[in-house]
Amino acid sequence: MTDNFKLSVTISAKPKDVYSAWLDSKKHSAMTGSEAIVDPKINGAFTAWDGYIEGRTIEMEPNNRIVQKWRTTGFPSDSPDSIVEILFEGSKNGTKMILIHTEIPEGQSEEYKKGWKDFYFDPMKAYFKSE
Repeated sequence: MTDNFKLSVTISAKPKDVYSAWLDSKKHSAMTGSEAIVDPKINGAFTAWDGYIEGRTIEMEPNNRIVQKWRTTGFPSDSPDSIVEILFEGSKNGTKMILIHTEIPEGQSEEYKKGWKDFYFDPMKAYFKSE
């Protein structure tokens, strides 16, 4: 069994700016406050949070959607990668970012929901507000 969830947040920036920051090592690091290395192409590898998170980008629709195979060092070693799909939708207040996280090892979804909010959404809102 695996767990799944869907979250959303509004970021005060254009979808193209949020999308490009996600795929840029320097900007991704700046907006989360921790080192990220991103190879911004299909099958490009990424790491974030000093290697705690790793994976590969498997689908990209410029400025609209990113799909990644995603795992952390907290996944059981025999667990397959989870899937993170991020949608970037323009809104009157900037970008509505919808994150769909599927195939999470059973019992870990609450931890990752909190992690997305605390270590991505909140810092991203602050980063784009100060830009």
